Amino acid sequence: MSEHSTYVPGNAVEKWLDDRLPVVRFAKEHLMDFPTPKNLNYWWTFGAILVMCLGVQIVTGIILAMHYTPNVAMAFDSVEHIRRDVNGGRIIQATHAVGASMFFIALYIHMFRGLFYGSYKAPREILWILGVVIFLLTTATAFMGYILPWGQMSFWGATVISNIFTAIPLVGENIKQLVLGGFAVGNPTLNRFFSLHYLLPFIIAAVVALHIWALHVPGNNNPVGVDVKDSRDTVPFHPYYTMKDLYGMVLFMIPFAWFVFFAPDILGHADNYIMANAQVTPAHIVPEWYLLPFYTILRAIDFNILFIDSKLGGVIAMGGAMACLLVVPWLDTSKVRSGTFRPMFKWFYGLFVLNFIGLAYLGAQEAAEPYTTLAKVCTAYYFLYFLVILPVLSRIETPKPLPTSISESVLGKAHA
Repeated sequence: MSEHSTYVPGNAVEKWLDDRLPVVRFAKEHLMDFPTPKNLNYWWTFGAILVMCLGVQIVTGIILAMHYTPNVAMAFDSVEHIRRDVNGGRIIQATHAVGASMFFIALYIHMFRGLFYGSYKAPREILWILGVVIFLLTTATAFMGYILPWGQMSFWGATVISNIFTAIPLVGENIKQLVLGGFAVGNPTLNRFFSLHYLLPFIIAAVVALHIWALHVPGNNNPVGVDVKDSRDTVPFHPYYTMKDLYGMVLFMIPFAWFVFFAPDILGHADNYIMANAQVTPAHIVPEWYLLPFYTILRAIDFNILFIDSKLGGVIAMGGAMACLLVVPWLDTSKVRSGTFRPMFKWFYGLFVLNFIGLAYLGAQEAAEPYTTLAKVCTAYYFLYFLVILPVLSRIETPKPLPTSISESVLGKAHA
């Protein structure tokens, strides 16, 4: 989809730079002039919103790290010091904490958009896989960040999740001790998680660069899922989509700012504002809301299967839930990308979205009836959707007729 460069250096300095490091030429060719389908809707702005969110998290995280103390005796107080005594610390800490939730809201919307419009299908499999890798790295980073305030939920959340490793036969206990730096969650754990929490966002940024590179090879998917035929189907990325994305970012920042300024603690758990105490177990240990769907899947398997005990079964189920996302390009073999033209798929997809929200809700409830049974049902549908419904629909569904081009879908046949 690349075209001949139209960049002409405007002065002697630009000419000198262009001969030695053509960054401006690269930006013009691959960012500003990049031919983009003319029918992208606002669901496509969440990619740019996510880049903004990552930038916000990195900048605020670096500032917070300057004042944070990764020691079990001082970590909780250092966070309170940031909130109470550091100039602008309350806003910076609130922006970072709320930013994690806003990041995951945008991330889930971005992924569900890709699942509906078939953005994982050929030739964009690598693009999708890199996106799932970003999701997994972000999940790990967020979990480690949740440990750093060293509140009750931080400590006990780390204790519960680290025990997952003990389910692995033979080497599980050794892996757990390697991760924690000891037999239980303690000072080495906090130091390791702080170090990794600081490092991983830069790795995420590198994978995001690969993700964008992988996007620019085949070009954007679009709401009708029809390949670009000619230049009539596209517009330059700048100014059309830069302005559209900027508008989307401003709208996204409105609820973001509301949470930061008026309700910065509402998305966190109340127990995490109590200093960690290994002698007092919270009544109900739960992770942050954005990890709840997969936490529900982990808890849902509470029975033995063959030689697999319930804990290992839960770990396998949670890993399998992630793995389904990685292999979905090969599970859905329908030739039609966009769900808009797949009448049966729409219903199952809508049910999948509701099911995922249900998993999140059930993860926050206690492990008692009727929640445990509902969790099993929702977990079963999650796997049925990927492993049975998508492959079967690909074979039996009759899609609606596709437009011959993007221009036809935008302007109608009379103008095509």
